Amino acid sequence: MRYLESGWTNPAMNLALEQYAFDTLALDGDLFMLWRNHDAVIVGSHQNTAAEVNLTYAEQNGIEVVRRLSGGGAVFHDLGNLNFTFIVNEKSAEFLDIGQFSTQIVNALKSIGLQTELSGRNDITLGGAKFSGTAGYYRDGRFMHHGTLLFDTDFDKMTEVLRVSDDKIVSKGVSSVRDRVTNIRRHLSNDMTMDEFLAHIRANIVGDTVAYTLIERDIGAVDEICRERYANWEWNFGRSPGYGVVKKRFIPGFGSIRISLDIRNGEITAFASDGDYFGDNSYTDVASALIGAKHEKSALRAALSGVVLSKYYRNLGEDEFISLILE
Repeated sequence: MRYLESGWTNPAMNLALEQYAFDTLALDGDLFMLWRNHDAVIVGSHQNTAAEVNLTYAEQNGIEVVRRLSGGGAVFHDLGNLNFTFIVNEKSAEFLDIGQFSTQIVNALKSIGLQTELSGRNDITLGGAKFSGTAGYYRDGRFMHHGTLLFDTDFDKMTEVLRVSDDKIVSKGVSSVRDRVTNIRRHLSNDMTMDEFLAHIRANIVGDTVAYTLIERDIGAVDEICRERYANWEWNFGRSPGYGVVKKRFIPGFGSIRISLDIRNGEITAFASDGDYFGDNSYTDVASALIGAKHEKSALRAALSGVVLSKYYRNLGEDEFISLILE
């Protein structure tokens, strides 16, 4: 089995590297990869990003949001989390024993005294608490099985960024299950650093196999995949299934307002508002300006550049209005 270890912590680059490994490096044999990301939320292929991520918190705390190839739920990554990827060549996924991959992780952890269990369709637990979630992707005779290993993750950030607002979001996407989680490190009888933990997992899966070294051609290909897909707004946000959002707020000095949005492919397709606020004109002009705009701050600001909001929403500033649409 070929071994690949990423030197990047950029989530978009690492997902691009994983795809490159799947598309190219694993053509002539199976591959195992270890990688870590700085703070990020990785959403499943079929998910509605806005329904899974507290985007305001993510922006304020420098947490990137990137969509992966596989299905399943949204997961939080930070440098206290270790990600693993198995890529195997298999003519058909129908009879593939997916449990074999998690079993290798379970055995690696058993050798440091941890009694873990496979739980549900894709989790690994310690004492009933989840520390690993996995997902899979099959295409062109290859299967990718990847997952997280929560070693020393910041659960405060995880809880906040995976907590969506109280506004009603009606989504056709797949909602994540918020499971009780634990860190591996707190269960160790002999403490380890992340580097030591990574080395242990590596040794137990691939032994002393020499890591594959990316050459200039590989890096160029990974960078291209990153730019075209994983660092691309249309992939991470615009690809979300269509959804509707209803937001209700009371704003001192302005009044109460309810905003209804329909969003498809990341763009606003319908807008309406009502409430006890004051304004001299109907919201229809605002709707005309917003329809077709991307559901993100800079696009909304550009769409509203020719609109005098005070005509429609007296005592409501542009920043407040945009925040209301996004938060």
